[in-house]
Amino acid sequence: MALHPTRRSILAGATLAGVLPVAPGLAQEVTGRAPVVGAGSTFAYPVVSRWAKGYHRWVSGGGTIPIAGGGLDDPPSGAMLDYEPTGSLAGIMRVKERAVDFGASDMPLKPDELRKLGLVQFPLVIGGIVAVVNIDGVGPGQLRLTGQALADIYLGRIRNWSDPPLKALNPQIALPDARIVVVRRSDGSGTTFNFTDFLSKASPLWKAKVGADLLVTWPDGTTGAKGNDGVSRTVRQTRNSIGYVEFVHAQQNRLAYALIRNPAGNFVVPSPQAFQTAAGTADWKGAGDFELLLTDMPGADAYPMVAPVFVLMNKGMSAQRRTAALNFFDWSLTQGSSEAAALGYVPLPSSLVAAVKAYWADTLVAPAR
Repeated sequence: MALHPTRRSILAGATLAGVLPVAPGLAQEVTGRAPVVGAGSTFAYPVVSRWAKGYHRWVSGGGTIPIAGGGLDDPPSGAMLDYEPTGSLAGIMRVKERAVDFGASDMPLKPDELRKLGLVQFPLVIGGIVAVVNIDGVGPGQLRLTGQALADIYLGRIRNWSDPPLKALNPQIALPDARIVVVRRSDGSGTTFNFTDFLSKASPLWKAKVGADLLVTWPDGTTGAKGNDGVSRTVRQTRNSIGYVEFVHAQQNRLAYALIRNPAGNFVVPSPQAFQTAAGTADWKGAGDFELLLTDMPGADAYPMVAPVFVLMNKGMSAQRRTAALNFFDWSLTQGSSEAAALGYVPLPSSLVAAVKAYWADTLVAPAR
C-alpha cells in the first residue's frame, strides 16, 4: 500500500542510526543545565506542560533520578523541559531532523517507517477527541451526532443545522435554521489524523474522497485554524460553528460538546472513564512498536474517538540527552498519572508502563555488561 503524502515526506532522506549506551550522571548534568527539548502534539500540550512544572518541583525538592542513577548536587534553577506545541507533523519532522530531543505525535508511525528513520516510538498518555459546537441554547452533551452525520457535515452534504438528518438525531432540541460554519485544523495534526480515521470508518464516501492523514485535502467551504487552541478559539468566537478538539481543550475553553454514537449504537458522553473503556480493549502486546489506533473500539460504554499520544526519539541521540528525556518520561509515567487524570486524560495502565520501560531497555539503553 502506498504511503500517504505526508508520510512520504516524513520518510524522505531517512537514515538509520546506532544505539548509544546510557551513561550515569548527576541530576544537574542531565536535567538542570540544558532543558529537554520537544515539539509536536497540541493534543498533549496541557498535560506535558503540567508535567514539566511538576517534574521541576520534584527534582528541585530533592527527588532521585532512577535512570541516571545520580542524586542532586545543586537544584536546577531553570526549566527542565522546553516543549513547543507545533502539531504532530512538525513534531515528527523535527525529531527526524534531530532538531529536538523528542517529538510527540497522535499518529503512530509504522515499524518499517521507524526503522528507516532510525526512531523509536512509545505511548505517553491517552485522550479523547470531541466535536464542539457554538449554537445558541445548546449546552454540553445536548447535541447528538453520528460518525456519518459528522462526515456529511465536513463533506458539505449537511449544510444547515436544521437539515433533516440532524433534526432526526436531535428531536429534543430546537436547532436553528442557520448555515453550519465548519472549522478544521490547518496544520499537520494528529488530532486530524484520528478524527479523519474515525470518519473514514463511519463513511465510505469520506474514506474514498478524503481519507485519514495528518494533512488532508478538505472539502471546499471549511475554515482552517492552527492547533487545538486555534480551533477552540474559532469555534468559541463563531456562532453556529462546529469543530473537533482534544477533550481537555474543550473543557478549558468551556465549549459545548456533542455526544457521539459508538459502534454499539450508544451516544456516549466524553469522559476519562469512557476513554478508558475504549482503551481497555486495546491489544498493545500485539502491536509492534506500539503502533495502535483507538478509534471505534468495541464496548457499550466506549467513547469512539480516543487517541494515544506517542513519543518519538532518535536511536542515535547522545547518551546525556537520551537520559535527560527518559528521566522526564519515567517520572511522567510513574508519578504524573494523577495530574494527567485530573486534567481529563487517561494515564497508561501499569502493565503498559512496564512494557514501555522494557521497550526503552531493548531499543534505547544498552544492557549492562
